[in-house]
Amino acid sequence: MPGVPSYHAMAAMVVTFAMFVAFARARLSAEIISLLTIAVIAVGLYFFPLPGSQPTDGLQLAFSGFGHYALITICSLMIMGRGLVVTGALDPAARVLEQVWKINHQVGMLVSLLLAFTLSMFINDTPVLVLLLPIFVQLAARGAMPASKTLMPLNAAVLIGGMATTIGTSTNLLVVSIARDLGMPQMNVFHFTHIVVIAALVALPYLWLVMPRLLGDNTVTDAAEQRRFQTRLRLGPDSMLTGKDLSSVLPKLPKDIEFLDKPNRPLLAEDRLRISGTHEALEEAVRTLKGEIAPSWVVEGIRRRASSEDHDVLVVEMAVTADSRLINRTLPTSGIADLYGVAVLGIHRPRTFLAEKDQFSEGGDLRIAEGDVLLVMGLDHELNNFARTDSLLLLDGARELPRRSKALLSLGIMVGSVGLASIGFLPIAISALAGAILMFVTGCVKFDRVGKALSAKVIVLVAASIAVGRIILESGAAEWIGMVMSAFLQFMPPAMILAAIMLFVTVLTNFASNATAATVGTPIAFNIANHLGLPSEPLILAVLFGCNLCYATPIAYQTNMLIMAEGSYQFRDYIRTGVPLVLLMVTTLSILLVTTYGM
Repeated sequence: MPGVPSYHAMAAMVVTFAMFVAFARARLSAEIISLLTIAVIAVGLYFFPLPGSQPTDGLQLAFSGFGHYALITICSLMIMGRGLVVTGALDPAARVLEQVWKINHQVGMLVSLLLAFTLSMFINDTPVLVLLLPIFVQLAARGAMPASKTLMPLNAAVLIGGMATTIGTSTNLLVVSIARDLGMPQMNVFHFTHIVVIAALVALPYLWLVMPRLLGDNTVTDAAEQRRFQTRLRLGPDSMLTGKDLSSVLPKLPKDIEFLDKPNRPLLAEDRLRISGTHEALEEAVRTLKGEIAPSWVVEGIRRRASSEDHDVLVVEMAVTADSRLINRTLPTSGIADLYGVAVLGIHRPRTFLAEKDQFSEGGDLRIAEGDVLLVMGLDHELNNFARTDSLLLLDGARELPRRSKALLSLGIMVGSVGLASIGFLPIAISALAGAILMFVTGCVKFDRVGKALSAKVIVLVAASIAVGRIILESGAAEWIGMVMSAFLQFMPPAMILAAIMLFVTVLTNFASNATAATVGTPIAFNIANHLGLPSEPLILAVLFGCNLCYATPIAYQTNMLIMAEGSYQFRDYIRTGVPLVLLMVTTLSILLVTTYGM
């Protein structure tokens, strides 16, 4: 029977438990709890250093997370993900999945989960999620299921898929390598895939039907109703509307689009139709119908200047004040494009005022009035000049248009980084960092936009989790827990032994790290097998599976942290959805291991 743990081990367990309770209660923000945890470890180890170490060594341990390769990897992956978004590289894939989701949300969710599971069997978990994350954020913005309801199940599917092969995660390779060093035969890539696939089929209904219901809609929405802008849509010669009746095309358009002109004849090229809709709906309608809502020569000029001056193209909203010269003018007679080089995409006015006939010119164009909101596209300095000269008030909510000229480049950088890491040519930390640097060098991501890609919450969470993992391991807490557990396992049946080992490793991996769980759990399981006369392989696999059951906390694995900001998740969201999944997987995998190995 093991003795009493050291004071450092007891303190490490207390700090870890206190951090977990604080996260679960959510009375303080995740950032504050993480920083307090780091501070407690730093101060504690400075005044009470670990045996054989100096006070400054404790400071280095506490703050080592901020320079750890895991944090660098996560930040680099977030930057590359931002590059895919701002260049519009994933729009085609998002549109394909969007069509599946339009058939039925449940069908779309099922297809997405199966895709995530299959990809992660052969590609490292983190790159798979990084590739899928921006797509599902865009799908949520286009009216599919909210990101907070899809990202958590998607992440779980990725983690389960990564468990299925020896190359699925670096942790799998670590466990297999340690087991081989202990004298076990080498496992091939698909040695235990059949076990995980069966377990995944059991878990799939939970991921598909139950988990989204346990998660709330965390979408941040404006309190006010979205503005609707009225504009003229000019049909191009290759528009899908040409030669067709309007009614036949309406089902393919966003719900927010409304046609104010509904001709009773087939439409012709160069027809100009009055439409209204939100900014996002107008963009989608222009893309689908291959039309224009601003003169092409103005838009092309803006894009040329943006390319030559290396500036972003912005779309902003401007309110017309009482002193503006634009009042009572229409867009064609305003001369805005000639004077300022910007394009007005639409005009917002409440529906009650739009009913007045004298607000329109003889040609049917809306006359600009005080209080109207203009949707304007252009470069930053040109927009400011327009607002200042014509007495317009710039409103909040400027939006950058995707730099589509760099879409293929950003996609190539991401695929190259993922590919090099997946085949083992480079570690994921190096390939991700190189990819992030290339995103900057090539202009896919601007240096002054990095703040939008990174999340302070994720950064301090990663740093705190690394510090906790190190203190749990170096204080001897993990070893003591393993010794206590092994002393009682001899009284349990095989299925319970496997479940206990898996749960022990799962607790380690959710509060320390996968590497810590693999390093501590594998030799413990091997020794238990020898002591109890059981086959060692199923116990080693219990460790491997437990290392991958990291659903219950955001600090358990880097993909958990990657989805935290995008899904606006709280610590309790991981507990509420992750704990039932852990219990389901532990039960299923334990039974399958006992059945497979005849225990």
